[in-house]
Amino acid sequence: MNICYVPIGVGTYHMETAHAAFDTSSKVLAALFGDELKRPEGILFSSDEVKSYIRQADPDLVILQNITFANAAYVTEVLKAYQGPLVLWTLREPVGEAGGRLKLNSLTGTFSAANTYHQLREDEPLLLFGAPEEEAVAVRLKQIAGAVRVYQALKGLKICQIGHTPQGFGFGRALDTEISRTFGAELVSIEARELINRAKGYVLSDCEEALSLIKKWIPGFSSLEDDRIPKVNQDDFVRLMQAYLSYVKEQGVGALSSRCWPDFFVEYGTPVCGVLSVLNAMGIPASCEADTYGALSMCIAQQLTGEAAFFGDPVALSEGENTLTFWHCGMASCSLARSEEGAAVGVHPNRKIGPTMEFGARAAEHVTILRIGKDRDGSFRLAAMSGKALEKPKQFLGTSLVVQTDAPVKAMVDRLLSEGWEPHYAVAYGDITEELLVLGKLLGLPVTVIR
Repeated sequence: MNICYVPIGVGTYHMETAHAAFDTSSKVLAALFGDELKRPEGILFSSDEVKSYIRQADPDLVILQNITFANAAYVTEVLKAYQGPLVLWTLREPVGEAGGRLKLNSLTGTFSAANTYHQLREDEPLLLFGAPEEEAVAVRLKQIAGAVRVYQALKGLKICQIGHTPQGFGFGRALDTEISRTFGAELVSIEARELINRAKGYVLSDCEEALSLIKKWIPGFSSLEDDRIPKVNQDDFVRLMQAYLSYVKEQGVGALSSRCWPDFFVEYGTPVCGVLSVLNAMGIPASCEADTYGALSMCIAQQLTGEAAFFGDPVALSEGENTLTFWHCGMASCSLARSEEGAAVGVHPNRKIGPTMEFGARAAEHVTILRIGKDRDGSFRLAAMSGKALEKPKQFLGTSLVVQTDAPVKAMVDRLLSEGWEPHYAVAYGDITEELLVLGKLLGLPVTVIR
């Protein structure tokens, strides 16, 4: 990512303070972003200098810093040349002698820039306030950059919808034009039977890659002796894993949603849950019940945290512990299993066919519950809630995660229900609420944060 630092000012303010602010800001930005950072040799003191600099920068993110006050002509040159995410960084006015000289007047400069931005663009700028040496400034810059990375990555994402949502699960059904228009991603669709037929066409010798990955992420599989899971189901699991792997590689798929019931039980005889679990562990976000917006939520979570997100239904609430339990039939990422249990193998709780995954997800000091959803008018929206993942064993047959929410859990659930949010959520391992707020602004989505 190309991050372009644009420090602007005029020479009639206190130049010793201004140059010191530029030097410190440059060092902080260089430490944060390294080779991704493009910066000028010094403060840009005219709109012509800004014009020349920005036109050869080719940025993915612009950080416009009013080191001193600068009139609207400066930001106008930036906005004429660049339409991507833009940060308006206001420096804190140095405290001096009462009645003494105004040294920078950065805040008024930001007001001028923000007014011009509002007149020339339909979206909103990203805001940053504080001196460069303040820790909160570095934290905010990292949050903004993280969100912009996801924003850029979504434009190159190919997400695959495998099969249709079951009847009554239309909340997860996506349209290619809406995915493209709102997120910049490409949605491709394939029928579940195509991958089922591909799997049926393999002999086990064709599936060494799949078997190797299964053994890596499900160590007990190679010595599995379980009367509930006949050898034919174990072999069919390997074949299905190979079918998904080969399709993902051929098509360059970065995330997927997959139909599961009833097709894989009735037409194939073996569930897809374990396949999705391994894909998630490999870094390919994969949701079940063909919930494409659930997969998109998982993808955003993974990109912001660097690890797989849990996907599930909110199934149990405890006011006493202030917890909400998330669960699904057995497709959570193997990488999330508690070390005490590991990624154990079981059978589907309803269909009694395996293999599926059986474990409680591991604890974490900070998690974020999120969902890309739709409002009643069809517009997209984003929900985010923070909490702590507790050290709890498996709660029900399948995979589960118990979150102690920062907000009062009953009030949080009541609000989600009242506002008509969907019954599937991604749980990210990390506190990414601020990044989601930035991403929502970049995507033009309203973000509901329940604290």
